[in-house]
Amino acid sequence: MLQSGIYPNEYCFTASIRSSSNAPYFSIGLVIFAFVLKTGYFDSHVCVGCALIDMFAKGSGDIHSARMVFDKMRDKNLVTWTLMITRFSQLGFLSDAVDLFCSMLVSGHTPDSFTLTSLLSASVDLEFFSLGKQLHSWVIRSGLASDVCVGCTLVDMYAKCAADGSLENSRKVFNSMPLHNVMSWTALISGYVQGRKEQEAMKLFCNMLHGHVAPNCFTFSSVLKACANLPDFSFGKQLHGQTIKLGLSAINCVGNSLINMYARSGRTDCARKAFDILFENNLISHSAASDANAKELDSEESFDRDIERTAIGASSFTYACLLSGAACLGTISKGEQIHALIVKSGFGTDLCINNALISMYSKCGNKEAALQVFDDMEHRNVITWTSIISALAKHGFATKALELFYEMLEIGAKPNEVTYIAVLSACSHVGLIDEAWKHFNSMHHNHGISPRMEHYACMVDLLGRSGLLLEAIELISSMPFDADALVWRTFLGSCRVHRNTKLGEHAAKMILEREPHDPATYILLSNLYASEGRWDDVAAIRKCMKQKKLIKETGYSWVEVDNQMHKFHVGDTSHLQAKSIYDELDELALKIKKLGYVPNTDFVLHDVEDEQKDHYLFQHSEKIAVAFALISTSKPKPIRVFKNLRVCGDCHTAMKYISIVTGREIVVRDAYRFHHMKDGKCSCNDYW
Repeated sequence: MLQSGIYPNEYCFTASIRSSSNAPYFSIGLVIFAFVLKTGYFDSHVCVGCALIDMFAKGSGDIHSARMVFDKMRDKNLVTWTLMITRFSQLGFLSDAVDLFCSMLVSGHTPDSFTLTSLLSASVDLEFFSLGKQLHSWVIRSGLASDVCVGCTLVDMYAKCAADGSLENSRKVFNSMPLHNVMSWTALISGYVQGRKEQEAMKLFCNMLHGHVAPNCFTFSSVLKACANLPDFSFGKQLHGQTIKLGLSAINCVGNSLINMYARSGRTDCARKAFDILFENNLISHSAASDANAKELDSEESFDRDIERTAIGASSFTYACLLSGAACLGTISKGEQIHALIVKSGFGTDLCINNALISMYSKCGNKEAALQVFDDMEHRNVITWTSIISALAKHGFATKALELFYEMLEIGAKPNEVTYIAVLSACSHVGLIDEAWKHFNSMHHNHGISPRMEHYACMVDLLGRSGLLLEAIELISSMPFDADALVWRTFLGSCRVHRNTKLGEHAAKMILEREPHDPATYILLSNLYASEGRWDDVAAIRKCMKQKKLIKETGYSWVEVDNQMHKFHVGDTSHLQAKSIYDELDELALKIKKLGYVPNTDFVLHDVEDEQKDHYLFQHSEKIAVAFALISTSKPKPIRVFKNLRVCGDCHTAMKYISIVTGREIVVRDAYRFHHMKDGKCSCNDYW
């Protein structure tokens, strides 16, 4: 158009700037921006300014330049104010969004449903509940209570911000809405999932279907998360079938939920398939070379080459979702590959992606890489700080985690409730009772955060681990709301460790009153009886479970070797290298016994002879996984083993000895935390 001599007007500039509002074309957008300034069209129309705000905010995440454009605009209408507030909220600058909203009111503009929706979302992320309630009042007075988007945001706000975790207000808002669509149903279902009320969430999902409202990808994502937290995965399998029929199974959020559900159920083969589909769909589908031969995708090498050639089409959201999937599976090789593609694609400074990288490396057992990503970041938000503090806490490096928390406070970053869960967990993992109480009591006083169920669970865990069972139960009794199954289950675990049968039976009773079909409670109580040799009580519990058709979650471990997952159960002989694995185990047993290792038969929960107990101990899945990794990898590469349940105490001791005789670092991720074993010592200091 320019070459033909036709001069652009404000509408041409607006369209071309909008086309540049993404990372690949942002540099072109800067050229157009310069042209706009030179030709004097910057103030020609409000649409030009709005397009420029979006170009900086969406194209490069440069919210400061976007704000400069906003401030320079002479004419600002309601759309302009709402746009700037929304971009502040989306990029994590929530305080700025609230300040701008106040400035908007002073300027005489009246907020509409879009403005209020953005501010309500900001109040959720800021955990600024009082602001959310004021905005709700404004919504009612403005006659916007019937707006679906506003209603959905209010449902979400009350579910997330209620001090006691109650969903009553969310349900009230939902029930008061004249019309319900997929958004309102999904908002309520998500609230119940976040509130750990999985059964109610699934009932709501069924009610939604009966109301002839079709679920979308976000609905399926939430319900699949609920299924991942339940012992029976049959409903999840049905949902998977529905997502395939509706063509939603390869969408980012659904794919991640499927990976998580199958990984939690022990179906790592299905989890890996879901990840591969997600990986291929999100990157290959953007391929400019869409004529890639299907046969070329059969080999992993050609697949990886195609990924590198075509990854330019992937968005930051895509990469963040893929990193989440890799983190769930613990497949660090894929995570590293995605990281390389992120750097090549120009997303290396993206805040959301870097936060996902910290989480991925942490969950895959490489805390050094997680710290390196954190140290290299120029900009950090509360999610960044919380992610690295949580990572260090789970890896057993509580001192470093607390140092970073104090550094976070010093620079003026405001912690949220999740940050405090990470801090209290760090204290719990190393027994810092006084430190934990200090932070628990300062939450509300210093930052206006009322302790929720999860914070109390952390404190109960800390007191219980320390053997202060009476203090723990006193804390439960003093809670301002009824303790849920999570708190009592945490306490029951401590009773098992310290062999307090009386309190353990009370905790089990409390859990079963709330979740009568929870098999984990029966198993914990059975283990408590077994540790005391009460085999008749163990048999009675097993009989009760059989009558109620409750199935114990099967323990298993897996390890990644040469980009392939290898999964093992107790006494597993199905692996192609089974003979070599057990030969290695026999050799390791002889070596570590010479160093002083004595099998702890207390962890064999069967009534058998001591010699047979020793045999059982060396058939545990985590020992098999370590032995396989030793014969399949070379020094000095660390061995990273993953387990779906708590690591066995005897295995924990044995692996410390194995780290000495092999000179290898062994990293174990169990259902609760990480253990870094090196030179006979563990990062948990035997406190877990």
